[in-house]
Parts: sequence; structure tokens; C-alpha cells
Amino acid sequence: MSEPPDPPTIVKLGGETLAEQHATLDGVAAVAHGRRLVIVHGGGKRLSGWLDRLGIESRFVEGRRVTDDDALPVAVAVLRGVVNAELVASLERLGVSAVGLSGADGGMIRAARVPALGRVGRVIGVDTTLVGALLDAGFVPVVAPIALDEDGELCNVNADEVAAGLAAALLGRLVLLSDTDGVWDRDGRKIDRLDPAGAEALIASGVISGGMVPKVRGALAVVAAGGREVVIGDGRGAGALARALDDRSFGTRLVASGSDAQP
Repeated sequence: MSEPPDPPTIVKLGGETLAEQHATLDGVAAVAHGRRLVIVHGGGKRLSGWLDRLGIESRFVEGRRVTDDDALPVAVAVLRGVVNAELVASLERLGVSAVGLSGADGGMIRAARVPALGRVGRVIGVDTTLVGALLDAGFVPVVAPIALDEDGELCNVNADEVAAGLAAALLGRLVLLSDTDGVWDRDGRKIDRLDPAGAEALIASGVISGGMVPKVRGALAVVAAGGREVVIGDGRGAGALARALDDRSFGTRLVASGSDAQP
């Protein structure tokens, strides 16, 4: 009997312009050859720019975007259309066989609406059938953070939560690449290793705040589901993904056990 395939690595990228992500994408392409990858991307800055052009206000609650009825079509167009297609095209130019998707395709991501945030959902279910078939066929799925809510309507979902949901369902390794070098302590120093108790204490005290909260909570969900450690780190440098996978000094690693995690 053949050996089962290795669990995939789920990589979350920001949605910056391609010029800003050039080094990151080069690193992803280098790792993609010989490794099963799923890419989930954001696009908050790009979306805010398009909303501004259309005269639609960008609002946030505790680091999460509010998406009303006017903003949702723009979010779908920018995230699933512009950002997703650009990333797929760039990866193809780098020799990576990539397929663009959203969480709505194949009912991949199911979400429960968060009333305070409008047409925004939180992940409540993941169907890995489609993404698994693509991985088995040798493709790199590139997933935009759009999902279906309880009524089958489109909704916007935090990309970190989508990446965490896929990592937990696939029992894969999660790497959250952003514009920060990891999670910081109250003195502004990077924490190398962090366990659930330490993370919750930093969230409760406000040290972890804003957009870092969904990143950390998503990472904790993956660890709790039995996934491997989660890495949060700076994706802007050359070889960032390879370092996240192999360099123990890179970023912050969230682990299940507090035995060797920093307080």
C-alpha cells in the first residue's frame, strides 16, 4: 500500500499589491515544489482603497471589518476577483500550478453571521472535498476569504479564520505571514513560543489587540484541533516561508503545551 500524503501546509498571505509581495511569492514558489500547499489570502488594504474610491466608509470593530450591504459586492469583487486572480497569475508565472477559489466554491467554508459586523461571518464548518482533490491532483489552491452563511448567502470572513479553519480540518501546519515579526509581549519584545494560557492572558490584558486577536485565536483553534504548531511571522523578507517552516527563531510559534513556552 502507498503511504498517505503528508499533511498540507496552509499559508495565509496578506492582500498587499504584487509589488509589495514579490519576495514573499518567490519564497512560496520555492517551497511549493515538493510540498503540498494551500494559500489563503486577505486583502484588507486593497479593499479599503476600493471602498474609498466608491465613497463607502470602512469601519472596524475590535480589529474586524464591518461589511454592510453596500460593501459586500465590493469585497467579493476585490477579494475573489482582483486579489485572487493576481496571486494565481503571479504564481503561474513562477511555475506553480495554482487554482483560484473562494470559500463559497464547493461549499468549502460555512459561516455564521456576526450581526454586529453586517455581512461578515465566523467559520463554523469546513468541507475539504474540493481542496483535497486539488491537492491530490498537484495543484496549489488559492482561497479568497468569502464564504456562505446559514442562508446560503455570500459573506466576508476574516482570512486568518479561514486559514485556521482549513488547517484544523486538514490537520495541517498553519503559517500566518503578515507585516509583523510575531506576537509581542508587554515590553514590545517578540515572543518566540506561546501557549494557549499565555495567549489568553495577553489578549485579556490588551497586549494582544486589534488584528492580531483573530490571528492568535485562529492559531489556538488549530492547536486545539490537533494540528501542528502555528507560526506567525513577517512575510515580507526573502525566504520568509522557508524560514517559518525550518528556522526556530522565526516569528512566534503557538504550541499546545506550555512546558517550553514563554510566559
